Amino acid sequence: MSLRQYEYALAVAEEGSVTAAAELLHVAQPSVSQQIRGLERDLGVQLFDRTPTGLVPTAVGRAFLREAEVAVRAARRATATARAGSDDLVGELVVAVQMGFGTRQLPGALGALRRRFPRLEVTVFEEPSSAELERLCRRGVLDLALMAACERSPANAHHLGDEAFAVVLAAGHRLLAADRVELRELEREAWVRFDRDSALDGVLLSVLRDNELPPTTVARVSQTATAVRWAALGLGATLVPSSAVPQGQEHLARPVSPAVTQPVIAVLRQSPGPAETALLELLRRETWSGPEFESESAFG
Repeated sequence: MSLRQYEYALAVAEEGSVTAAAELLHVAQPSVSQQIRGLERDLGVQLFDRTPTGLVPTAVGRAFLREAEVAVRAARRATATARAGSDDLVGELVVAVQMGFGTRQLPGALGALRRRFPRLEVTVFEEPSSAELERLCRRGVLDLALMAACERSPANAHHLGDEAFAVVLAAGHRLLAADRVELRELEREAWVRFDRDSALDGVLLSVLRDNELPPTTVARVSQTATAVRWAALGLGATLVPSSAVPQGQEHLARPVSPAVTQPVIAVLRQSPGPAETALLELLRRETWSGPEFESESAFG
């Protein structure tokens, strides 16, 4: 068995067919088929079911592919580490960010990292659930996770700063006349909330409970940008990290009182390499305190 076979199997699982996997890998289709058959023969198991709609991993195949993904990423990190003696760092960096956090800070840090290492390939994805992020960290799939601190936060987490939350209201809302919104004044508001298992919805529920506000729900969404847009259109209020408020809609956001903040941490994989270490240092240089939004009266 070889890492190339692992990579071929992962590509087939991702694309659902040998033909599409071959195109993704820029190799001939027969080569992929041969490698998959050889891998199944060496393992003594069937990794894929051949269906009319394509190749689907079997139960054993899914278990194998999870470990194969870890092995392939580890090999890529090893290659990147071996080449780290030069300024031309090559490899893949996998970053997961908890939805809504670091929206303003992460792009700047990643841009600086790419300028320093232009051949470094960076994959970033958002994950709404802190529990899932913790699971991915334990599995060793991630090089760096950016998330809010919680009870399950690893002991080796690096504290970057705090994210301040802001309430977003519709244009013309009476509470936008103030520089800061008192939470008790939101008693009659309906809320644009997030998915039930998301960390952001957990923050909102905690705030509503602590301030004895009813959790009146008008809609649930999966993205912070959607929540802000719908709140701006008057569907209901929403509560998001201040850095997640899109440019051009800051005039609809206000800090709240009592203040709502969460510590933001970075979790690196065990024995981190030069790429994730560099990214951590760049994230430390970013500003993590939430901005103060201008009141609508300031616009005349």
